[in-house]
Amino acid sequence: MKISGAKIVVETLIEQGCDTVFGYPGGQVINLFDELYLSRDRIRHVLSAHEQGAAHAADGYARATGKVGVVIATSGPGATNLVTGIATAYLDSVPMVAITGNVPCSLIGRDSFQEVDIVGVTMPVTKHNFIVKDVRELADTLRTAFKIAKSDRPGPVLVDIPKDVQTALWGFEAKPDPVRPYPLSFASDMKLRRAAEMISRAERPYIYFGGGVISGKASAALIRFAELIDAPMGCSLMGLSAVPFDHPLFLGMNGMHGHFASSVAQDEADLVIALGARFSDRATGNKERFNRNFSMIHIDIDSAELDKNITSDLSIQGDIRDALERLTAMAEEKERPEWNARVAELRKEEQVRLERALALSYEKNCSNCTETCDKQGVPAEQRLTPYAIVDAVSAKAGESDIIVTDVGQHQMWAAQRYPLKKPRTFLTSGGLGTMGYGLGAAIGANIATGRRSVLFTGDGSFGMNLNELATAVSQGAPVIVVIMNNGVLGMVRQWQTLFFDKHYSNTTLNRATDFVKLAEAFGARGARASTKEELDSALEQAFGYDGPFVIDCAVDCDEFVLPMLPPGGSIDDMITEIK
Repeated sequence: MKISGAKIVVETLIEQGCDTVFGYPGGQVINLFDELYLSRDRIRHVLSAHEQGAAHAADGYARATGKVGVVIATSGPGATNLVTGIATAYLDSVPMVAITGNVPCSLIGRDSFQEVDIVGVTMPVTKHNFIVKDVRELADTLRTAFKIAKSDRPGPVLVDIPKDVQTALWGFEAKPDPVRPYPLSFASDMKLRRAAEMISRAERPYIYFGGGVISGKASAALIRFAELIDAPMGCSLMGLSAVPFDHPLFLGMNGMHGHFASSVAQDEADLVIALGARFSDRATGNKERFNRNFSMIHIDIDSAELDKNITSDLSIQGDIRDALERLTAMAEEKERPEWNARVAELRKEEQVRLERALALSYEKNCSNCTETCDKQGVPAEQRLTPYAIVDAVSAKAGESDIIVTDVGQHQMWAAQRYPLKKPRTFLTSGGLGTMGYGLGAAIGANIATGRRSVLFTGDGSFGMNLNELATAVSQGAPVIVVIMNNGVLGMVRQWQTLFFDKHYSNTTLNRATDFVKLAEAFGARGARASTKEELDSALEQAFGYDGPFVIDCAVDCDEFVLPMLPPGGSIDDMITEIK
């Protein structure tokens, strides 16, 4: 029996195990949306307020589950509105299939209404993309898209489908099972034996891991390996949640805004074992200085990342979990009391530096944002510092709640402080640094898992895509939005303070937005907090409400994210306090 191309799309999605798609209808996908309507008992469509929000929701769905997220948009502006979300997924290796409609094949290249070469536009930010001009190839192209998206290093794939292909008829035969990823590549025994020998000779080994450990389902293997060789661990921003925050060997995130102990321990190591990380500039700082003191083993599924940014002494391409399990079997069990003692000293020094930095922060006066910062007259013990906000939220939230961030100072404060315990419970835009990512991702993660999402955001980031509150309300999604409202674009302002002689060019927002009234206008609930007591009350309301809730927290505009490596600087230039 022949069916339309639009129905082939829907049947193929269902065949691939897709239970939810995110998107926004339009003229060139109206046939596809008609088939989604007819199959609404088998597949759910979540309508976003904007296509970018839909792409971030599909991204959040994928990060929270490991499954392929799916987003659908029409041609032209609908398709181009997906690009930021696709690029976000690409830079963070998130499996996604983006389906776009296009004008009929006969009109392509004629500047038709809402025509854009979305395949050309997205080529640099997808693993692969397709335009399907023959309905006979449609089902297999979609299957291939899913296969590519979830194979090896995951990532987004785009499938562009002209309208006449959606209306054309062709026979469809469902496959009994979803496509499997392409066969994994495995590390060579010879290289793993060399790695085991290097680890055995090392006196001060350090494990640095990234998001590849999470996507490679290697968290348990990593912990067993670290415990066997008695090596401290640190991670990139994308590696957070792979290891419980309170594991005795875990020192936290390192890099530009990483933990002091984690970054210094890496620098003092004689061997760094890098796992599923790509060494971006934010992780390394000055690359000429970065690995001056240590040898390095680098293991990654993607051969293109090996020796791309930092040259290693031994690079190993292969599946991360398999490599760790085999390396653990080869490695020698060791205890390293002297190295452990030094790491303990670094932890203590970190705490001293942190307490000193916080004490200095209490003494500072807010200069430009008294409208949003109500520090004056608030006792120090009641003041809403960024860490106090993160601590208060973590005290209320459960271990399985999904923690999401936008991008900026709040992102780093959450990354530094939040006590994550389970993989896939921390979603953030690391590679692209997409302001406005968080709300869509939080909605997608909640829909995917059924678990509450908590979004840490800033007034700047939240303003980018706050229209997705409409989606949260329409879906009844229990998403708690915690706004660290300092009245400024905080991270840029921090740079302007430290490196641009306090030239606050266009970073003081001067907005009169009432976020509580805004939440209520969208149909959500909200509360305002200027003290710890008010925040506790707001959180009590938020966690007791089964729907979206916005908390507007007053934060001093001169709160800084510390430690900080200056741009282009190194561990030698670390800033741990501002006087």
